[in-house]
Amino acid sequence: MNRRLALIALALLALALFGSMYVVREGQAAIVLNLGKVVRTDIGPGLHFKWPLIESRLVFDRRLQVLSADPERYLTSEKKDVSVDFFAIGRIENLRDFYRATGGDESIATQRLAPIIKDALRNEINAHTLQEVVSGDRSKVLAAQLIAINQGASTLGVRISDIRIKRIDLPTGGEVIEQVYRRMRAQRQQVASQLRAEGQEEKQKIESEADRQQAVILAEAERDAQKLRGEGDAEAARIYGEAANRDPGFYAFQRSLEAYRKAFDGGSDVIVLERNDPFLQYMRNDR
Repeated sequence: MNRRLALIALALLALALFGSMYVVREGQAAIVLNLGKVVRTDIGPGLHFKWPLIESRLVFDRRLQVLSADPERYLTSEKKDVSVDFFAIGRIENLRDFYRATGGDESIATQRLAPIIKDALRNEINAHTLQEVVSGDRSKVLAAQLIAINQGASTLGVRISDIRIKRIDLPTGGEVIEQVYRRMRAQRQQVASQLRAEGQEEKQKIESEADRQQAVILAEAERDAQKLRGEGDAEAARIYGEAANRDPGFYAFQRSLEAYRKAFDGGSDVIVLERNDPFLQYMRNDR
């Protein structure tokens, strides 16, 4: 009987010992509840103990978490409709406030955080034009609202460190999307016109340079041709002079033949001269 009681006591002691120990892993934190009341909080990683049966523990992940929400439709300062898809990055900062606000249920925290972030996003987008929202730096869209968001999130024991916009969609088939397309076409046409103007300017520069080089080449060629013609005429005159000095009679005869050839080149030309004209001296029979 005593042995049985000892075994029962030993078993109860083991159960109490195991029920009083708990482990908090790295990146986690815990709170201890005594009959539902928070008695210890922000318990870090390691092996810890609690009173069995009357105390319980809750362990939470204190690493950064991503909060996603459904896309929301907003109006810009121009009263134009846009659909914004975003996500937030945050972590549990105060375990006591988190437990009191949500009962330790993270889904409740997500449901209560979403309206806070959406309202801040609405305020920021309402203050910007469509061009600023679509083409601007999206990381700056909510930078001014992050303080206000954390004021609301602090009641839940949560701190939001960053908010990012994943995508911004315009309503299809509406006037807004058509205006965006027109603006994009105008920008592309402006770039194309600028490229064409630059190309035309470059073309004119190339053509002007080519015309200048052509004029220089032609002038140099004409100069060289005149120089060669002058040298050729001088050489011909020298040769004619040497020939005339060697045989003046033959030279005179050759020049006369050349004159006859040029004078009667047409074949039907008529020249009226006196009988004793020197021009016909090589055509008379008395020579």
